[in-house]
Amino acid sequence: MGVQRKRAYEPPADGDGYRVLVDRLWPRGVRKEALALDAWLKQLAPSDELRRWYGHEVARWPEFEQRYREELAASGEAQAALDAAIAALGPEVSRDEAARLLELARLANELRGLARPGGGSGAPPAR
Repeated sequence: MGVQRKRAYEPPADGDGYRVLVDRLWPRGVRKEALALDAWLKQLAPSDELRRWYGHEVARWPEFEQRYREELAASGEAQAALDAAIAALGPEVSRDEAARLLELARLANELRGLARPGGGSGAPPAR
């Protein structure tokens, strides 16, 4: 199974596979049935405090990433959600691939689509 990233506002497709939303907020104007989700892992999304601190300031992206990783590492709830998602993906998916899938899902939904990593630079594109 390959890993794909998709915005919450894109319609589901037959080949999507296991669909995960990683965001604390539900996407505006989207009905739950329309997303066809397998899991909503809000425990893996950045905290509201961190999201507000970032505030669309591109220069803060490297520190945001570091703080976000620290939040995940310190959260037992996030680790439990990650383990459950990995188990749901099944034995044919390696832990590394499952972790990458969830990382891509988190990036795709990062800050409700306001920050997206750009071409390998590690920083979101300027708005």
